[in-house]
Amino acid sequence: MSISAGNALRLCIPSVTVLVTVLGITSVDGCVVRVAPPPPPRVYAPPPPPPPAPAYEAPQADEEVQTAQAPPPLPDYEQPPCPEDGYLWTPGYWRWDGAGYFWVPGTWVAPPRVGVLWTPGYWGFAGGVYLFHAGYWGPHVGFYGGVNYGFGYGGVGFVGGRWAGSRFAYNTNITRVNTTVIHNTYNETVVNNVTVNKVSYNGAGGVRAVPTAQERVAAQETHVAATSVQRQHIQEAGRNPAMFAKTNGGRPSIAATPRPAHFGGPGVARAHNAAPAAAGQVARSGASRAGNANPGAGRRFNNAGQPGTAHAAQNARAQPQKAAHERKSPQGHKEDAEAGRSR
Repeated sequence: MSISAGNALRLCIPSVTVLVTVLGITSVDGCVVRVAPPPPPRVYAPPPPPPPAPAYEAPQADEEVQTAQAPPPLPDYEQPPCPEDGYLWTPGYWRWDGAGYFWVPGTWVAPPRVGVLWTPGYWGFAGGVYLFHAGYWGPHVGFYGGVNYGFGYGGVGFVGGRWAGSRFAYNTNITRVNTTVIHNTYNETVVNNVTVNKVSYNGAGGVRAVPTAQERVAAQETHVAATSVQRQHIQEAGRNPAMFAKTNGGRPSIAATPRPAHFGGPGVARAHNAAPAAAGQVARSGASRAGNANPGAGRRFNNAGQPGTAHAAQNARAQPQKAAHERKSPQGHKEDAEAGRSR
């Protein structure tokens, strides 16, 4: 008897042929060979697919910032000139701190990186409460409730400027810049087909707008939250009693600033018809217009309110006086001689 490779047992029995299929024994030339059963076939199992990348969700309402009280109408004010090449405008808005609404002034701010634009935050009325949706930076402007913040933010998108490679170009028909200092500009007339008003929130009684297809796509892009200087700007506004609506009647003495958290000095703009600020606190922004290609730029729209909104009657009261004060500007646009009317 001998044992061969492959776990086969060879038994040599002369002149005897044995075949036992049940035991797996066969005969070859008088020798019985036991053959080991073949291994089971190998089954290929592909690796599991990688988990899908998490989809970016549209900015949700900040559940900690909500109230049953509607925000005041947006005040009218002029935009300070851009203080530095590359700064982008972020419009002012009303913010709630639990005790009441305070105004966060519009301001120029450095973006967190090249190529991003600011989508303003907005109030939305739903379920009987007003919820604040925080603003953010992204490659495209997303949905901001259809609120007309002015200065290029007419309710959809932004027309106050655009990125041209690594530099930001300013539309001097909309944005106030000193063209003797900032040269990357262009002049483009924008036709505004939306009803202009001072309503500051989205939803029943406010602006009835829903996201466009482009805004839905923008909501899925990578976003960057407000920068540290923007957050400091909010904190400084909340510390100033004069910024609260219950104090200023909805017309803050500091409506816009040339830089974040700089609430005094040249370039600070107050709301039209606002009570005078403390001496030396605010410089009139009208003295800073020199150098802009379009004197009508940097002014917020202030037309009659949209019919059906909470503020329509309030805005409509001022409409009869506006027609008598309108005149044609050199650019062919209507311009109101009243301080409250702006474009």
